[in-house]
Amino acid sequence: MIYAHKLIGISTPCIPFCSTLNKNKIGSLPLPNPIAETRRRGRGAISNTTGRFEALTSEITDDGWDSAADLPPIRLEVINETPRSIIARNTSPDIPFDRSINPYRGCEHGCIYCYARPSHAYLGLSPGLDFETKLTAKPDAAALLRKTLDRPGYRPAPLALGANTDPYQPIERNRGITREIVQTLIDYRHPFSITTKSALVTREIDLLREAASLGIVRVAMSVTTLDHRLSRAMEPRASAPQRRFWAMEQLAAGGIPVMAMTAPMIPALNDHEMEKLLERSRDAGATSAGYVAMRLPHEIKTLFREWLEQHYPDRAARIIGHIQSMHGGKDYDARWGQRMSGSGPYAQLLATRFKAATARLGLNSPKMDQRADLFRSPPRAGDQLDLFAVGP
Repeated sequence: MIYAHKLIGISTPCIPFCSTLNKNKIGSLPLPNPIAETRRRGRGAISNTTGRFEALTSEITDDGWDSAADLPPIRLEVINETPRSIIARNTSPDIPFDRSINPYRGCEHGCIYCYARPSHAYLGLSPGLDFETKLTAKPDAAALLRKTLDRPGYRPAPLALGANTDPYQPIERNRGITREIVQTLIDYRHPFSITTKSALVTREIDLLREAASLGIVRVAMSVTTLDHRLSRAMEPRASAPQRRFWAMEQLAAGGIPVMAMTAPMIPALNDHEMEKLLERSRDAGATSAGYVAMRLPHEIKTLFREWLEQHYPDRAARIIGHIQSMHGGKDYDARWGQRMSGSGPYAQLLATRFKAATARLGLNSPKMDQRADLFRSPPRAGDQLDLFAVGP
């Protein structure tokens, strides 16, 4: 077994043992060699190609002695990160929030379609299997958040948890970083939303019930399919579909506003389930809904094609063709207002179906705005008492 390397942007002759691209192509894009299934069992990505910012690419290739088969399974690695700030800002006009917190980088759920995968390249890691197995955690997130919220010039506005990776991915069960953040936001009565595809969010019902009584929280549950086999292949370590609907029921029963996110809708793969997903979500207690059309930015265009070739080779070309038809003939159209909904006949059909279904199911009511007028710094031991305070 050897590691094959090449310089990006420099043509070099291929020596006999160097890695070659898979001759299979979908949409004229060559696919890299896959990692052995025994090493990536239970993961979403098929390969682990080097990120786009690296000067060298590396790929494990068998040298003809079957030595690649001796490599161990890819294991989860988590390192602690100590950022200087915790709130990320954005000025995107098509996103309904301007600030977010990500307790983790990378996501063990392994959703093959995840738009956050390309961000792992900024760490010098692969958006492929590295994104699912080499994670960073921010244990000081809540403390950093308190420092930010205590600043005299801070002005509250809805803050999103789960903007880049899922705040309730499996490692949260033991680390509890997201729970500490939620508790801090409630202490300050700061408006926030949660987006997740994990039933673990129900662990926080005791906190979220209090936040809901103040009108400062909304939870969006991402649902993609009712097909367990498709879900297992497409998002291998996320909660099963039935568990997500169960989580919706538990949240709604606790008086917590629930939104259903049918995202992404993938042509010829899961888009035919849109109406059923919305109906099940309504029955589970969701009061509003949203959707996102499939897009293929940066490395996702290759990762998703690899996945299709592995799991759905019979319809891979058709799926890619439909996706490109929604983005002006390209894998991705990054223009504001177009990137998440697409354009063209197929995108218009999705939008029309969504509008009709949400109207029929009563999921088209205005989304609840989280209150920002209750924000205040919580009292702490040792604080000077208010001279004019009423009560004991």
